[in-house]
Amino acid sequence: MRKWPVLIVVLIMGLVLAGCGNSGGKTAGTSTGGNEAGKQEVIKVAADTTFPPFEMEVNGKVTGFDIDLINAIAAKENLKVQMQTMDFQGLIPALQTDTVDVAVAGITITPQRAQMVNFSNPYYHSGLSILVKKDSNIKGVSDLKGKTVAVKLGTTGDIMMSKMPGVNVKRFNNIDDAYNELQNGGAQAVLFDNPVNQNYINTGHNNVKVVGGLLTGEDYGIAVTKQKPELLKKINDGLARLMASGEYEQLYRKYFKSDDSGLIKK
Repeated sequence: MRKWPVLIVVLIMGLVLAGCGNSGGKTAGTSTGGNEAGKQEVIKVAADTTFPPFEMEVNGKVTGFDIDLINAIAAKENLKVQMQTMDFQGLIPALQTDTVDVAVAGITITPQRAQMVNFSNPYYHSGLSILVKKDSNIKGVSDLKGKTVAVKLGTTGDIMMSKMPGVNVKRFNNIDDAYNELQNGGAQAVLFDNPVNQNYINTGHNNVKVVGGLLTGEDYGIAVTKQKPELLKKINDGLARLMASGEYEQLYRKYFKSDDSGLIKK
C-alpha cells in the first residue's frame, strides 16, 4: 500500500510532461506559421513590351525602366514578380478580372482609369508630343486638321485625337507600326508619349522631329487591381524607399541619362 503514493506521483509527473510536450508542439506550429509569413508573395505583373525604353523585349528578355523599377520595388517589399506580356488595351481588363495583380506600361494616371484600377504614386512625369518628318509643314496641334495621324490604340494620344474634329486617325496595337506608317507616308504625324518619341529619334531615326512642345502634362503610375489595396500600399512603400535611398534616380539615369524632364523629385 505504501507504493500507491509513489505511483500517484509518477502518474502526475507523466501527465505534466505530456502537457509540456503538447505545448511544445503548439509552439513549433506557431514557428512554422512565422516562416510561412516570411515567404515571398508572388505577384502577377503584366507589361506591354512595345513601349521603349520603359518596356521592351531584347533577345527574348523583357526589360526596360518600368521592369527594373517593379523588380526593385518587389525586392524592397519581399515580393516575387511573375511577368507576362500583353497588348496595352488588355492591361486594365486583366486587372479588373484579377487575371493579373499589377500592370506596368507607362500608364498615364487619369480619372477614368482610376475608377477601374488603383494607381501607385507617380514615378514619371510625361506628356504627349507630335512626331513628324523633318520636311513637314506641321508645326503644332492646330496643323493636324485634315491630316492623318497615327496613334497607339487605347492610349491618351488616341483619346485626344478621337475628340479632335477633322483628323483622320489610324490606330495601331504597336507604336512601331505607327512610326512605320509615318515613315512610309501613310500618316503625316504620330501623336504619342514624348519620352518614347524622343527615344525613337535617338535610336537612329534622324529624319523625324518633335514639334509643338508638350501638349499635355501627365504622370505615369503602376496600376494595381482594386481587389488588393494592401498590395498597393506595399508598392507605394517600396517606391518611397527607392526614392529615399537614391536607387530610383539611379534607375532613371540608366535609361534617361541627364534628361530630368521625367524625374520625380522628392
